[in-house]
Amino acid sequence: MPELNADLVASVILILVKIGVFFAVCMTLLAYVTLVERRLLAFFQERHGPDRVGWQGLLQPLADGIKMFLKEDITVSGADKVVYILAPIVYVATALMVFTVIPFGNTIWPETMEIGGRVYNFTIASANRGIIADVNVAILIVFAISSIGTYGLIMAGWGSNNKYALLGGVRATAAMISYELAAGLTLVGIIMTTGTMSMMEIVEFQSGYWFGVIPKWFCFSQPLAFVIFLIAAFAETGRTPFDFTECENELVAGYQMEYSSMKFGLFYMAEYGHVIAASALIVTFFLGGWQGPFIDLAVLKYFLPIIYFSVKTFVLVFFFIWVRATFPRFRYDLLMKLGWKVLLPAALLNILITPFVMMLFGRM
Repeated sequence: MPELNADLVASVILILVKIGVFFAVCMTLLAYVTLVERRLLAFFQERHGPDRVGWQGLLQPLADGIKMFLKEDITVSGADKVVYILAPIVYVATALMVFTVIPFGNTIWPETMEIGGRVYNFTIASANRGIIADVNVAILIVFAISSIGTYGLIMAGWGSNNKYALLGGVRATAAMISYELAAGLTLVGIIMTTGTMSMMEIVEFQSGYWFGVIPKWFCFSQPLAFVIFLIAAFAETGRTPFDFTECENELVAGYQMEYSSMKFGLFYMAEYGHVIAASALIVTFFLGGWQGPFIDLAVLKYFLPIIYFSVKTFVLVFFFIWVRATFPRFRYDLLMKLGWKVLLPAALLNILITPFVMMLFGRM
């Protein structure tokens, strides 16, 4: 029993180490994705981006953070203070919680390690895997958390006691509910094919190649689901061309208009957190996750999968920014029409097609 307890303690410590490293990396990414977007948008629009604070503007996120902390924190009169304060906390927390079930690598250290002359055998299954919590209903957890994120926006609109802010929150709720339904149905085809809701097992299912060349990623075997989920991700994150939650010409900035100082900063961070989370989910479900060549080699297997996952996710984040610089905003009625009359029937059609494809080609 003492041995088992020691192994269990070692497993828990390693999981806490993963959480700490992930949190540090994630908070750094949230800061610097803002800089990446500003520089890329400047490049697309043929102008200079932020390049004064630090070399090539690398200290600009730090300067922005200091500015947010030093600004006066104002709570508007007539606001529901509890709801008003909780709203940004709920929204940013849901953006970070999604990452707990997203696999970012395979094995990140050996199953047994010698520490201080004693060999520890990790007793928690996910202790040495590239994931914080490997659960068999991860997909349900993702959608449960993302649904809670909707409350953050409607709480901000309601708690601010402002009609324009409330309208932004209501718009966000309507759009998120519409597109969450379509996004959820697209994953039914993947669940039918893999027979699991574990995201680690879904990534492992996408290993190998067709004809020795084409990766067995679901973007190739489930192309309709991939396109629907990608469009739904833009609507879920409130990004252009679906940024109706905060379109300045109609809502005077939307749900966060009555926020200042670091409360506004949390909403700003949460938006980019949701973009990174959406990109990571697309990579996990449709682009093979951490799969790639040479991941089984002795030394490379510990860090090469993490590199593959990071590169794929960054490419998707770049795509989010590229779309923002390219497309104008839709009309709101077209947003709802697209969600209910186009994407939802298309997602249902994908579910109907999947069993026939499985009968013809097996489990793909």
